[in-house]
Amino acid sequence: MAEIRIRKRRRLRNKDIKSISEEITKVLDVDVFTDGDTVDLAESSDYELLFVNGKILGIIYDGKPFLTIRGVLTYRPKNRWVTVDMGAVPYVTKGADIMAPGIVDADLTICQGDLVWIRDEKNKVALAIGKSLMDGEDLILKDEGKSILNIHHVGDRLWKLEEP
Repeated sequence: MAEIRIRKRRRLRNKDIKSISEEITKVLDVDVFTDGDTVDLAESSDYELLFVNGKILGIIYDGKPFLTIRGVLTYRPKNRWVTVDMGAVPYVTKGADIMAPGIVDADLTICQGDLVWIRDEKNKVALAIGKSLMDGEDLILKDEGKSILNIHHVGDRLWKLEEP
């Protein structure tokens, strides 16, 4: 698997940091990027990356800022989660899209097109970041078809970039 290419990394101005931070806070109901944090923005082949104090904790996908899996593990958001059963975990962590039968619970405020984070049923630990293809209620009620497009998962190129 090819490594992820990072280019055009630049430091963000305080007003840009505040704007991105407020948008993530509004969506996930958690405070991110304090005043003392240094935040850089860089381009990659898949999405823009947000470096917070040297660590990749956020992405901008389709113009929407969101946390990476490491960002979710760091900040512990309260919204936009989707819970999958333990049988789906091996597939999700290999990059498979999330199918409706594997979803056991979801945040009802999710709307179609929203970025979400996927967690397992037993440990409630983040496994992936995805784009919802349906509303929160439908995520729970539907029992067939693709529900979430997997855009970043444990073990992918972005995850491995941050490994020691």
